[in-house]
Amino acid sequence: MFNQIAVIGAGTMGNGIAHIFAQHGYKVNLVDLNPEQLEKAIATIRKNLERQVAKGILSAAESQQAIDNITTTSGLGEGVNRADLIIEAATENTQLKLSIFSEIDKLAPANAVLATNTSSISITQIASATQRPEKVIGMHFMNPVPVMKLVEVINGYSTEKQITQQIVELSKKLGKVPAVVNDYPGFIANRILMPMINEAIYSLYEGVAGVEEIDTIMKLGMAHPMGPLQLADFIGLDTCHSILQVLHEGLGNPKYAPCPLLTNMVTAKKLGVKSGEGFYLYTAGSKELVVHPRFRP
Repeated sequence: MFNQIAVIGAGTMGNGIAHIFAQHGYKVNLVDLNPEQLEKAIATIRKNLERQVAKGILSAAESQQAIDNITTTSGLGEGVNRADLIIEAATENTQLKLSIFSEIDKLAPANAVLATNTSSISITQIASATQRPEKVIGMHFMNPVPVMKLVEVINGYSTEKQITQQIVELSKKLGKVPAVVNDYPGFIANRILMPMINEAIYSLYEGVAGVEEIDTIMKLGMAHPMGPLQLADFIGLDTCHSILQVLHEGLGNPKYAPCPLLTNMVTAKKLGVKSGEGFYLYTAGSKELVVHPRFRP
């Protein structure tokens, strides 16, 4: 069914997707315009595979085979021209994704399935940039990809049932649990998660409680492994803001509008873990969770 996989984008999600496919024996072309990003991605994949070996999940030979299954290229045509399945994992930007899908539609084999790892952008809109909307589908992995079991499989308006079934079966072969949803803003994961995060930010903004109190209540009271403010930092405050904008514009309901505090933080480029500052401070090599001084009593 699928033998040759192409992954477009070698960032956090892209390298995780390449990792999980390669680990399960698939040949993967990892594509990124930036050669340095490709080098960084392979180093990350190697490090994560070594961690799996240390935990007894993989043997050293299996880890090496996974690395050997991955080829990198900065050429889009070279990356997709023999692929059965192409998974786009670029930045969560509508115009960028439309441009990528328009290009890969021209370069990929006619029978190739085109998937996107988008967490909120319309699959139907992305498919409209191609001449094969029936072969376009959402394949939303969770971060970190090698660890998280869920794959949110999203049908576009024209996605063929056979394609959905193939992606569901493929997800199971990767050791994942697929959940099929339809194409409406935010799908299910982010339609429910992002308003919760936004409400947590509003609670901080309005002085109802502090950062630690909000996260502690949700962790201990609701059995969440990570509080919503820490999770927002982990996801990236800019990503949270973008998804909330998609929900707000797509559903036309003011309850999805990003909290002004979130907007200000994104404008100030305080984006969470990726920038070293968010609701918490992040220091390389340290696992200690330190509330940002701005949010301390």
